[in-house]
Amino acid sequence: MREMTRRPSWLNKKVRLGDCAKMDRLLTELRLHTVCEEAACPNRSECFAKGTATFMILGNACTRNCLFCNLMRARPSPIDWDEPERISRAVHRLGLKHVVITSVTRDDLEDGGASVFAETIEAVRKMTPHVMIEVLIPDLQGDLCSIEKVVAAGPDIIGHNVDTVSRLYRLVRPEANFRRSLDVLRIADSLRKSRTFYTKSGLMVGLGETQDEVLALFQALRGVGCDFVSVGQYLAPSRKHYPVAEYVSPHVFSLYRKRAQEAGFLHAECAPYVRSSYRAAEYCPV
Repeated sequence: MREMTRRPSWLNKKVRLGDCAKMDRLLTELRLHTVCEEAACPNRSECFAKGTATFMILGNACTRNCLFCNLMRARPSPIDWDEPERISRAVHRLGLKHVVITSVTRDDLEDGGASVFAETIEAVRKMTPHVMIEVLIPDLQGDLCSIEKVVAAGPDIIGHNVDTVSRLYRLVRPEANFRRSLDVLRIADSLRKSRTFYTKSGLMVGLGETQDEVLALFQALRGVGCDFVSVGQYLAPSRKHYPVAEYVSPHVFSLYRKRAQEAGFLHAECAPYVRSSYRAAEYCPV
């Protein structure tokens, strides 16, 4: 597949590094990672300037090699059990009303890092009791006990991204499994009998999927009880990554938003620069 090199006019967002200085200082001081930086998110300067970030726990080295992703694949570092406390201090100092916490995939850990998610949720809640806590978890190998650990800690939103349509998994996410990702959301939905929270997923378009496949994916997500969905344009971080097959036009994103609402999602964000954590507070007002 040949990479599309010329971006259309609607993909002209500029990253203003000067707007990131205050957040960069805080992250350096507290020795924290963000997916905003590690994944080369085009919304980084916008979010950092507003004093928001998506914190990334469990280090910055991933045990998988998704071909669209900019995260570093390397041997992961040992668990840093002080990290949850540092995350909680960052949330408190930023005065956040809504925080998103994600992680690299840690297939080397027995519970995939679920215990660290739980510790982080509890630490943030203790220091900032009324903050809305959203976690964006890896698939945790689809393990019920691991997902239960995260649920038991009491997040307000549990997200897991399917990222793309099932047909493209072997090309884009060769070490992941589409059915397992749906199962993560299905298991989370089944655990809502005792706790109240929302579930969320996100996908990228422009990888070679068809509109019919995206609409079928909406139905699959609703079938496992997913409440919120995000759809954004895939932008290859470098020439070494999976190539962009198509720049999806804004009117198609508008169509996806309409069809997602018709499918029954409580909230759908669909636009070129949308990412699963982008403007996350707007999905579920505090």
